[in-house]
Amino acid sequence: MERLLYFNGALVPEEEVRISPFDHGFLYGDGIFEGIRAYQGRVFRLEDHLGRLYQSAKSLWLTIPETRQQMAEAVLATVRANHLKDAYIRLVVSRGPGDLGLDPRQCPKPTVIIIADQIQLFPESLYESGLPVATASSRRPSGDVLNPQVKSLNYLNSVLAKVEAAQRGVPEMVLLNQLGHVVEGTGDNIFIVRNEMLVTPPRSAGILPGITRSVVMELARGEGIPVVEENFTVHELYNADECFLTGTAAEIIAAVSCDGRLIGDGRPGPLTRHLRARFMEYAANEGVSAYPGLSVI
Repeated sequence: MERLLYFNGALVPEEEVRISPFDHGFLYGDGIFEGIRAYQGRVFRLEDHLGRLYQSAKSLWLTIPETRQQMAEAVLATVRANHLKDAYIRLVVSRGPGDLGLDPRQCPKPTVIIIADQIQLFPESLYESGLPVATASSRRPSGDVLNPQVKSLNYLNSVLAKVEAAQRGVPEMVLLNQLGHVVEGTGDNIFIVRNEMLVTPPRSAGILPGITRSVVMELARGEGIPVVEENFTVHELYNADECFLTGTAAEIIAAVSCDGRLIGDGRPGPLTRHLRARFMEYAANEGVSAYPGLSVI
């Protein structure tokens, strides 16, 4: 089936999408994006994702041509046009074409692209057995260098960590900040379980505060599971009872070893399994419908 993309105001076939070589998103990584999920025809936490997108745009002094309502409708239309019920949606806004200089004022019209497709970051078997992970040699940039709350197109730090993962034979890496505190994965937030309490790094550690992360925290607190946001080290990660990663693409997946040390008993722990089941149940019944007549909870 022909894939249709939203491109600068219209749904067009994939092969007809043309990005200018002078687009500053291509030349300099000057732009922002959101990864969004649809479950059973409902787009999950759409308003949260759009809120973060427009906040990121404001920080980058980037004016998105569409209003938030128009962008929401464009996301739903793209899912619908591709006849998808379960989908991964990539919404990208670049600075747009300009000259070969850095000045954003030379880019009068941003480029807006929405892709609705499928994604699988890890094989299904790893959701059952858990991930072996390792700590990356490169550190996350500090917030005064690159604000992690801006979900920008600059992902080179994560790409280099993925290169290291491939070289070390593990599917995912854990990144630390300049103080040696655990921050997150290459594209995921991280939780550890300690004495039946969830611990996740605070925003001050340099994390991107993920949408899935916030949902997991809401679900856990709703069940009386203690959740704290505090810094922790690799030593504490090694000695945690459980560990799992969260993200829109990854959803919830256990990490069962780090740098060759087993975490807990080396298998996905009971709290991780419970929260994953609760999250999938919640996601299947929440969201904005892409299809008229489909009931939305």
